[in-house]
Amino acid sequence: MLSFLKKNIALAWAKKHVQKAEEFKKNPEKDQEKLLLSLIDTAKKTLFGREHQFENIHSIKDFQENVPIADYEELKPYIERIKKGQANILWTETPEYFAKTSGTTSGSKYIPISKEGMPYQIAGAQSALFHYISQKGNADFVKGKMIFLQGSPVLEEVYGIKTGRLSGIVAHHIPNYLQKNRLPSWETNIIEDWETKVDKIVKETEKENMTLISGIPPWLIMYFEKLTERSGKKIKELFPNLQLIVTGGVNYEPYREKMEDLLGGSVDIIQTFPASEGFFAFQDDYTKEGLLLLTNHGIFYEFVPLEEYGKPGARRLTLKDVELNKDYALILTTNSGLWAYSIGDVVRFIDKKPHRILVSGRTKHFTSAFGEHVIAFEVEEAMKATVEKHPAQITEFHLAPQVNPVEGLPYHEWLIEFEKEPANLQSFRDELDNQLRKRNTYYDDLISGNILQKLHISLLKKNAFQEYAKSQGKLGGQNKIPRLANDRKIADLLEIYKF
Repeated sequence: MLSFLKKNIALAWAKKHVQKAEEFKKNPEKDQEKLLLSLIDTAKKTLFGREHQFENIHSIKDFQENVPIADYEELKPYIERIKKGQANILWTETPEYFAKTSGTTSGSKYIPISKEGMPYQIAGAQSALFHYISQKGNADFVKGKMIFLQGSPVLEEVYGIKTGRLSGIVAHHIPNYLQKNRLPSWETNIIEDWETKVDKIVKETEKENMTLISGIPPWLIMYFEKLTERSGKKIKELFPNLQLIVTGGVNYEPYREKMEDLLGGSVDIIQTFPASEGFFAFQDDYTKEGLLLLTNHGIFYEFVPLEEYGKPGARRLTLKDVELNKDYALILTTNSGLWAYSIGDVVRFIDKKPHRILVSGRTKHFTSAFGEHVIAFEVEEAMKATVEKHPAQITEFHLAPQVNPVEGLPYHEWLIEFEKEPANLQSFRDELDNQLRKRNTYYDDLISGNILQKLHISLLKKNAFQEYAKSQGKLGGQNKIPRLANDRKIADLLEIYKF
């Protein structure tokens, strides 16, 4: 009876929520400007506001003239003041949380989450589920068990500010009506070692009625593989009522084939775009490509054309200026006190009514040792097209330039861990090279002009990427291995896993 009531309540809430959500799609450009000016007005007496003349800002143009784009290093002096207990620095109040993330150049980053910002983190995930329920006309998954593969919910304190991984923070805000259905147990969730934690999760869940599973694709795969090894069954055989997988953190498409093989049956997938800095977008139609950009969630967005990013005079576009199918560096101003903050993600718009995006890469994750500026979206699409023509199953891959080969011209090296190799690796390699040439004209020119030779594929042993992540202390949680790089730091460390 209780589960029946829960299901019907979820259906009613979903219908009401989706109707309300239609409102923010009507005038997003105007709403964004109103939001920015409201944030400016709220923070004009903060240290950052005084230093950047917020009292003189009355338009988006004023804002862009007064507040330069900043990365974490440039905001770090303000963050350090907050960490020492100072108030009214970036936002009017001390942050409710610090989301602690791993930085490649800055060490650990401490991203402030304000009392105003935290509800939007939860609302984004709820909205994704409500849209799904509304489309399906079905909320059966609320009757079963749900698991969220996440970091430890144990939080430390930095001058009274609760601090931890975003996923661990969010664990404290799961609605009460889901708590009884939620796994894993607290004792398992606080385990720091990822392999030990996944083993415990497997034992806790293998005999449960799992209906919803959420996590980053590579760690979902690790969990599913361990379940399969232990039970000898495909996931849908083990969990026949599994209805929904919610994923985020990285592009799902390169993992789709591997996931489908492990699942062994149909399961709906919802992709989301959350980060410590905010919840930006979710797949509002699980049958279509693209994520709905949340323009009413306390975040003002700017977009810098990728080819201009980091250059003097780079344009800072707003929603009304963006073009379809072009790559933009994502810049955020938030109600947690981030101002013109470069998050490092690259997006492209595939629709403007409403605004739907794809996450196409990272500003720091690219290969351009020869001027080609290949980005993640291009390599992932090239790989997807190649696998369609030459069936194979990819566990993971990494692309790095080989500038000084032992012999011959330089080339791109693709280090690939296959679950199932293609029938003809040479044909696979040729197709992959051709597919990348179709997507990146600079790379095509380098091949045609005999500056580069065709890409090389290096085969890696099973579990190579897991072992590499473990060796770097980056196994599990929100850690993600870059798909491509402009140097050989990762490639050189992967050498030991080659056949």
